[in-house]
Amino acid sequence: MFFHQKEIQLQPFKRGFHSITETVIQEFSEIKSIEKGFLKVFIKHTSASLTINEDADPSVRVDFESHFNKIVPENAPYYIHTYEGSDDMPAHLKASLLGSSIEIPITNGKLNLGTWQGIYLCEHRNYGGARKLVLSAFGV
Repeated sequence: MFFHQKEIQLQPFKRGFHSITETVIQEFSEIKSIEKGFLKVFIKHTSASLTINEDADPSVRVDFESHFNKIVPENAPYYIHTYEGSDDMPAHLKASLLGSSIEIPITNGKLNLGTWQGIYLCEHRNYGGARKLVLSAFGV
């Protein structure tokens, strides 16, 4: 049984949904040593999130951002947590909706994603800064 864990820091991204699949693979080459197992990716932030979705057409990520801004708007009159800016409370809500971790099967040293799937970093702040991920891989 193998267990590998590593913390990486991503470059700062602008607000939106960003494909980070290749970055995760490049930064965590230990995946190659696992024949059958899992990769768990955890984000150490409360105003950004992770999800898996369509990664072939970038317009999908644009539509995600547009839709999330509609369902979780800025400047709602009932927000109390506003001292960090109008994008902060919506960012926390969006992050909770999507979640702070994902899990992907590893098969023969590769992420076993579907044909069109990829990992998204969902940056919900206008200026969120560099984000930290904890990558944990285990298997045989």
